Amino acid sequence: MVLEPSPASQLIPARLPAERLGVAVVAELVELIVTGQLKEGDLLPPEGPLSERFGVSRTVLRESVKRLEEKGLVIVSQGRGTQVLAPGYWNMLDPVVLSALIDNDQSLGVLDQLTVVRASLESAMAGSVAARRSPEELRRLENALTAMRESESETDSFRQADVVFHFALMEISMNRLAENIAKHLYKRAVESSRYQGINPPDAVSRTLQEHADIVDAIARGDVAGAEKAMHNHIHISWERRRLPDHAPRTRGGSAAAQPSD
Repeated sequence: MVLEPSPASQLIPARLPAERLGVAVVAELVELIVTGQLKEGDLLPPEGPLSERFGVSRTVLRESVKRLEEKGLVIVSQGRGTQVLAPGYWNMLDPVVLSALIDNDQSLGVLDQLTVVRASLESAMAGSVAARRSPEELRRLENALTAMRESESETDSFRQADVVFHFALMEISMNRLAENIAKHLYKRAVESSRYQGINPPDAVSRTLQEHADIVDAIARGDVAGAEKAMHNHIHISWERRRLPDHAPRTRGGSAAAQPSD
C-alpha cells in the first residue's frame, strides 16, 4: 500500500543545493512556520522522508529540528513526532525568526508592532539618560547628532549615523536588558526595505530636528520631555516612511490623521 504524502510533506522542497545545507534547512522550515504554511498543531513529516526531501543526513536534520525547538517553533514529543507550536511560544528575538517575520510581513503589521515595542523601550532609556547623564555622555550624543548633520547629503552615511545615535543613547542608559532587546529589533528592522519605506523630500531635516529635540531635553535634564521626544520620533518617523499601499496606523490602531513625512 502506497501512502499519500501529507500536506506538510508537499511544502518541503524536494532537495536543497549542497552549498545551502545546514542552516538552510532551519531557514526553510522557519519560513514555512512563520508564514503559516505549517500551522499550529501540524506535524512535520517523519525523519526519514524529511531528510530525503531536504537532501541531508538524518544527523543534520535532527540538529535542524533541535534548533527549531530552541527557537520555540516546535516541540518534539516521544511517539507523536515534531509538532508546530503557536506563535506565543516563538522566540521572536531570534535573528532567523525575526528576519523571517519581517521579510514576510506583507501587511506591515509586524513592523507596526516592532515600532510600538521599540518606542516604549527607547523612550524609557531616553528618560533614564536625561535623569543621570554625565557631561561626557551628553557630549557623546551631541557628537552623534553632529555626525548626522554632516552626513545629511549622503543617504547611506546618514542612516548609519542615525543608527549610531540610537545605539549611543541605549548604551548610555545602562539598561542592558532594554538595550539588548531594542538593538535586536533595530538591527533586523533596518535590513528590511519595507522598514526603510519611502521618505518625503523633507525627511532628513525633520529627522534631524526630532533628534535635536531629544538631545535638548536630555541636556535640560527633562525626563518626561526626553521620553516624549523619543517616543514621538520613533512613531512619527515610521508613519512618514510607511509604504503608501498600506494605510498608516496611529498608536491606537486607527488610520493616522496626520500626514506622513
